[in-house]
Amino acid sequence: MIHAIVDSHCHLDFPELSDNLDAVRQRAHDAGVRLMVTISTRVHNFDRIVAIAEQHEEIFCTVGTHPHNAADETDVTVEQLVAIAQHPKVVGIGEAGLDYFYDKAPRDIQAESFRTHIRAARETDLPLVIHSRDAEEDTARILEEETENGGPFKPLLHCFSSQHVLAERGLALGAYLSFSGILTFNSAVGLQESATKVPAERLLVETDAPYLAPVPKRGKPNEPAYVAHTLNKLAELRGVEPAEMARQTSDNFFRLFSKVPRPEAFGQATSQA
Repeated sequence: MIHAIVDSHCHLDFPELSDNLDAVRQRAHDAGVRLMVTISTRVHNFDRIVAIAEQHEEIFCTVGTHPHNAADETDVTVEQLVAIAQHPKVVGIGEAGLDYFYDKAPRDIQAESFRTHIRAARETDLPLVIHSRDAEEDTARILEEETENGGPFKPLLHCFSSQHVLAERGLALGAYLSFSGILTFNSAVGLQESATKVPAERLLVETDAPYLAPVPKRGKPNEPAYVAHTLNKLAELRGVEPAEMARQTSDNFFRLFSKVPRPEAFGQATSQA
């Protein structure tokens, strides 16, 4: 049986998906994916991203600068992000954060961009989609400093694959954690253990398409339809039925991404929400 699912993080403007978007959307629908959020990695390319969301009812988007691109977008301001976020299809800020694995931008510039996005998320009351790779300590520290000094916001640790200490420190700040196809990899034993410890009301699923295709699609370009494999693995790890996991992660999505209208396909929110 197919249950309504959200792919909370994909990149539909990337050519692997945009070049055949109608077929990608149809396969997603056939797999039960009724909503997708296409994630911004460059504010300077926002027009291309929002055009996709405007053309398709089931697609929403974010606005932000990926840490890889932080050095190219030092001119992006809090005020600019807040202004763009007024668009009805913009439902989050980011993705922004720290990436010390590739270090494509100087770390101080990554950090300043991250703080700019945090402040925009706080001002708009939209969730902040956070990218963190090999940067657990600095990610947690910046989140904690910004919360202490400026007040709370809504963090989402996307494609979570970090040490569990980041999960614990993020959860203490009210963060949600989103799991990608990495969760299905045989080598991801530590991540699978972390996925059993996260409170049910803080779980989301995503693809990060066109990257990180889950088993049994590993090695192929990822796409939103494949989020069902990650959801099934998460349900298996936590000892619940896929239908329950679909309901829970969908409820969590609509609670966090509160700007997104809840379609009839998802039914009413459960009492857990």
